[in-house]
Amino acid sequence: MKKNFTLLAIAILCGAAISFALASDEKKTVTNEGGTMAEKSVLDFTMKNIDGKDAKLSDYRGKVLLLVNVASKCGYTPQYEGLQATYAKYRDQGLVVLGFPANNFGGQEPGTNEEIKQFCLMKYNVSFPMFAKISVKGADIHPLYKFLTSKETNPEFGGDITWNFNKFLVDRTGKLVARFETREKPEGEKVTQAIETALK
Repeated sequence: MKKNFTLLAIAILCGAAISFALASDEKKTVTNEGGTMAEKSVLDFTMKNIDGKDAKLSDYRGKVLLLVNVASKCGYTPQYEGLQATYAKYRDQGLVVLGFPANNFGGQEPGTNEEIKQFCLMKYNVSFPMFAKISVKGADIHPLYKFLTSKETNPEFGGDITWNFNKFLVDRTGKLVARFETREKPEGEKVTQAIETALK
């Protein structure tokens, strides 16, 4: 009788431990275009680049990243010029600007990925990595931006994207270290100081 009770107790404890582990794993996972994975940093995500090919953000490990949701027909679209200049200035020190076209605000990114690519090249001579158009807000928000804006995964800098050209700065380890609203120019003092600090 005592032996049976001991076995039963062990079985219950094992079951509880397994349930706890599964629950913990469920909280730590996110589904993106690459499947289900641990949501530890932006470096865990696989995106589609502007040409439709898979691009692992982990390829930028060791770099400082400036992630920006961009648009081609916005009053702030000229910030492309500042983004390109900032990229050119700090690229050799380890900065990479990542552009994510999004049509969430005023229908200001209506074009196809090919049209966006041609616009960026012809109008602003963009040479930093551009990605396929995604949603950065709402029910269809891309998992990367859900990760960036969720108060659960990003309590310090979380909150909905407010407009085109919001900016997230990520350090060399993949940690988010700053966020800037649309009005903050990429070549402005506030953004520049944060970039230079992250590059040190």
